[in-house]
Amino acid sequence: MPERRTVALVTLGCARNEVDSEELAGRLEADGWQLVEDAADADVAVVNTCGFVEAAKKDSVDALLEANDLKDHGRTQAVVAVGCMAERYGKELAEALPEADGVLGFDDYVNISDRLQTILNGGIHASHTPRDRRKLLPISPAERQEAGVAVALPGHAPADLPEGLAPASGPRAPLRRRLDGSPVASVKLASGCDRRCSFCAIPSFRGSFISRRPSDVLNETRWLAEQGVKEIMLVSENNTSYGKDLGDIRLLESLLPELAEVDGIERVRVSYLQPAEMRPGLIDVLTSTPKVAPYFDLSFQHSAPGVLRAMRRFGDTDRFLELLDTIRSKAPEAGVRSNFIVGFPGESESDLAELERFLNGARLDAIGVFGYSDEEGTEAATYDDKLDEEIVAERLARVSRLAEELVSQRAEERIGETVRVLVESVDPEEGVYGRAAHQAPETDGQVLLTSGEGLSAGSVVEAKVVGTEGVDLVAEPLAGAFTCDEEAGR
Repeated sequence: MPERRTVALVTLGCARNEVDSEELAGRLEADGWQLVEDAADADVAVVNTCGFVEAAKKDSVDALLEANDLKDHGRTQAVVAVGCMAERYGKELAEALPEADGVLGFDDYVNISDRLQTILNGGIHASHTPRDRRKLLPISPAERQEAGVAVALPGHAPADLPEGLAPASGPRAPLRRRLDGSPVASVKLASGCDRRCSFCAIPSFRGSFISRRPSDVLNETRWLAEQGVKEIMLVSENNTSYGKDLGDIRLLESLLPELAEVDGIERVRVSYLQPAEMRPGLIDVLTSTPKVAPYFDLSFQHSAPGVLRAMRRFGDTDRFLELLDTIRSKAPEAGVRSNFIVGFPGESESDLAELERFLNGARLDAIGVFGYSDEEGTEAATYDDKLDEEIVAERLARVSRLAEELVSQRAEERIGETVRVLVESVDPEEGVYGRAAHQAPETDGQVLLTSGEGLSAGSVVEAKVVGTEGVDLVAEPLAGAFTCDEEAGR
């Protein structure tokens, strides 16, 4: 019997890429490939790249070069680039990086096994010429669903679903194979974006917005729960638009309670919300539904009106603060995070002061700050009133210092609160760590529990916050509190 072909997936970038990697893994395993964790043990190393900003692109190139080095002293025979950077640059990336044996776009995902086999056999798969994927779907959202299966949600086309890789029901659910044992998993709610923010290139290579059907999302969530997942995080480029191409812009409000009722799921989290698209009904569901985290990942980006208009966005400091007041009037403990760009073309000192006014009043749990840099193909890259790099760097450092101070203060405000912690790691040396409802994976800090007796990854425990370490919390499990695993056994 011939030795099984081995493949390793190296994932960079956001949670959406993590889902894509697990879908690619599902397809490959279904076609007989053996998945291995270490690229050095793989015949083919597949690097799922990020193409969002320069730093992420550099990380992707470094990962490809590192994987290529394995060909000199390991089992690895081929290195293949997939993901956003591969889709965005195609032939250009292949020519600039000959170390990559293949550069595959999103349209190659449904045939990923054949593509890798061709490359492993020494053949060449011609890299695509990038195109604006927004033009692949009808302008009208209501007309996108039929075409969308093929061009906007690669990997979601109809398929026979092997046992153990995907839900038995719902033939349009994707093949998927977990790549780790984490009790948390992301679920793709939609793909693409119809917004035209002047600094963002994502819509051009991810395409126009298209929703997955609720049944597909539910089936995948049920399957993940069967794999031991306790928390799902809904991801897309813009979750507030979910359902608009299905004829119901309020579809998320009805889907969330159904997801929360899936057996085994302890927490449902929604990421990537647009402030300008928030609506009262969605706020109500996010703040009042059992097992739905009162968590608001709001993409503010700035708060000075002039800068927001130049970004092709909406709002201002006072409207944003009113939105936060509305949320906290319904759920005082709600978690809120956001990202901001400083040094945007035309940003004045008074604009920066306005942003600082917002940050001081917003009481955000987590803040990401980025200095502006041109992204090719975006409207902002053509603007004339660019700031000197030194000024951008100074403003980035200034606002980053403020953000660090403010999130530490916000964490201290939570001392005395009772939080529901999902345990993610238990280590005799490092301790027991998890996350509360206001903390998303990777980005928002974590909770260190003062006692881990009887706890394991996936346990859920009530705890009282007794201290902080920057943005992180220290919490003491409450006497008599029991985990979801213990509760199931009662």
